[in-house]
Amino acid sequence: MPETPESGSAVDATPYVTIVLPCYNEQDHVIAEVERICEAMDHSGYTYELVAVDDFSTDQTLAKLQEAEPRFPNMRVRAFHRNGGSGTVRRIGTQEARGEIVVWTDADMTYPNERIPELIQILEKDQTVDQVVGARTSEEGSHKFLRVPAKWFIRKVAERLAGQKIPDLNSGLRAFRKSVAKPYLRLLPPGFSCVTTITLSFLSNQHDVYYLPIGYSKRAGTSKFSFISDAYRYILQVLRMVMYFNPLKVLMPPALWLVGIGLVKGVVDIFRYGFYLTSNTIVIFLSGLLIGSLALLADLIVRSRSE
Repeated sequence: MPETPESGSAVDATPYVTIVLPCYNEQDHVIAEVERICEAMDHSGYTYELVAVDDFSTDQTLAKLQEAEPRFPNMRVRAFHRNGGSGTVRRIGTQEARGEIVVWTDADMTYPNERIPELIQILEKDQTVDQVVGARTSEEGSHKFLRVPAKWFIRKVAERLAGQKIPDLNSGLRAFRKSVAKPYLRLLPPGFSCVTTITLSFLSNQHDVYYLPIGYSKRAGTSKFSFISDAYRYILQVLRMVMYFNPLKVLMPPALWLVGIGLVKGVVDIFRYGFYLTSNTIVIFLSGLLIGSLALLADLIVRSRSE
């Protein structure tokens, strides 16, 4: 059982939960978010630390966090000296976490952070679950008409490659066991796609992920999401992660298609040209063989790799 506040000092005791909160230009609402998180955790009975990381904000976010720090004994403020991105914040925050359970969330008022204890409770009660993701039931982000179909397509690609249903691929609200996530932290990219990476890392290695439906509010402040560049990074990261853990899923289907097309076209060439194979038939067939060989070699490397 986690240590309750009554059983020891919240500051001195090793916390059961570490909440990593990336903060970048959130001066108008960051303290309200901190208050909401701390109030929920104070009433939950779990010992915790809130690591608020200022990612080299250009406004007064850091000053407001430092000013409020004495009010929140469980909050620790960390300041970056250059902008590293939300993925970098989450990676370093997780590596430095003292808690057994790590929670990721955002400071933009979009996620129902008052429900963080629910995510922790699921992990505590069911030891077979290694990660709990807050699966959003609505989309309130910027570029909504573009984001919804794009994210649906990327999610379907990820489901196809991961071999299972993924209700929300890139939710920013999640809780997981630090011991399970530790081998995958080095894979986290610096940007928003870090949440996609940690999801696929768990799924590709047969770690159970539980999806808890949550609401999603319109963000406070200005969005840092760039539709074209971030969508491009998302789909690249999906392919990269599946290639890293299961390259046969990516490479073997096109290899088999090319070999099959080459064989069929070879039969047609034999009947049409009298046992003469055209150059494009040979190129198609050999391309399939080369890609298939690369898939098998990549799979061998993955299976022989020591994590």
